[in-house]
Amino acid sequence: MGFPVGYTEVFFLPTIFIRALSFLGFIRNLIVSLFNYLGLSDFLETDTVWPENPTQISPEKPSVSALLIREILPVIKYEELVVAKGDPPESCAVCLYEFENGEEIRWLRNCRHVFHRACLDRWMDHGQITCPLCRTPFVPDELQEEFNRRLWSASGIVDFYSEYSSVPGW
Repeated sequence: MGFPVGYTEVFFLPTIFIRALSFLGFIRNLIVSLFNYLGLSDFLETDTVWPENPTQISPEKPSVSALLIREILPVIKYEELVVAKGDPPESCAVCLYEFENGEEIRWLRNCRHVFHRACLDRWMDHGQITCPLCRTPFVPDELQEEFNRRLWSASGIVDFYSEYSSVPGW
């Protein structure tokens, strides 16, 4: 017994196909490198899909702490910041899109950094409670006690504590 006569011919077609794909991949990489070298990389389509509107709010349900922080942090229009601050940043450090007049932004009280409202809200939805740039807490020290009280109340901890604080041994 041996191999059938035409056995080697079956593998010939996939080998040509694989080599052709490899060659096309090489040509693609060569073109991308050439465009990058010439500074024309903006004309190439990338695999990354960028959102049409970087400030749209994500559909995920935010946590209680994120909702409370949103109440504390002011939301203003970008043109109001230009008047108040004079020389505001040009772009959001989260999404890297430039600010435009009419956009809602959040100006952090503790560190004075500025972000698109939706970008910072998404950051908070992921459980973050500090500035994305400098890691300063969102909640100012003078509001921390009120924030904790409201957080405990919203999560039911105050009710639990008041219910069991009269029980001996608690």
